[in-house]
Amino acid sequence: MASTENEIIDRPVFSVVLVNYKTLELTSICLKLLKKAFKDTAVQVWVVDNDSQDESTKYLKALDWIHFIERAPVSDESGFMAHGRALDMVLERVDTEYLFLLHTDTLIYDADIFNVMLKECMDDGKVAAVGCVDQLYRGQIRIYWRFITRLFKHYYRRLKLKLGLKSKQPKPYFEVYLKSFCALWNVKIMKENGMTFMLKDRIPGYGAQDLLAEKGFKISYLSAKKVFKYLDHVESATVSAQGGYGENHRRTKKYHDILEKMSEI
Repeated sequence: MASTENEIIDRPVFSVVLVNYKTLELTSICLKLLKKAFKDTAVQVWVVDNDSQDESTKYLKALDWIHFIERAPVSDESGFMAHGRALDMVLERVDTEYLFLLHTDTLIYDADIFNVMLKECMDDGKVAAVGCVDQLYRGQIRIYWRFITRLFKHYYRRLKLKLGLKSKQPKPYFEVYLKSFCALWNVKIMKENGMTFMLKDRIPGYGAQDLLAEKGFKISYLSAKKVFKYLDHVESATVSAQGGYGENHRRTKKYHDILEKMSEI
């Protein structure tokens, strides 16, 4: 289906959800970029706070243009379970056909990414989800190298087990599950099939993706090279924000570089 630039996002066919947990600086940058992207549109932005108990909660409460949900204490939940249940709270509330999942450390520089991903669904009614399996773009050479090394390790472990030797279980050499830092889901299809993001205590979306595929729906995969033309993703930003990595760790450096780069928006 052909569309002109911004035609799709001018119609409120989708909503956006973020889950915040102690990432005030990145959350504020992410939301400023989204506000700019959705200016003069009816797109709803939902933010769930997972019991941050810090200034980020106060900041979110003060924003009158988002739909804010403050969760009760979630100390008994693991990180991905808390995230998945927060997503399901929004899933219950939205009435749009599509829902974009973003992380608070996903920074949208070009809003046409929403058009690109929506078109994947709108061109084929059997597509239930669109996204990327890579958390960042490493360059084509590194992508190929990672695939080759994983392929070798997979079959090497299988060979050792076949020979009766001690070995770790072989892991899949290619990733099939969409990463929720930027993923589009047809939540109309999900609801019609009684699905949620948090299923069987698995990473949010993984169980739903498997069940949708079993029912004959399609998953559309976009390359990291294509996706990262429109955005950046500060991988493991919550850990970096809380000092979980050393000052010289590459993720800590990227976290601070992004904050400095985006501080003036």
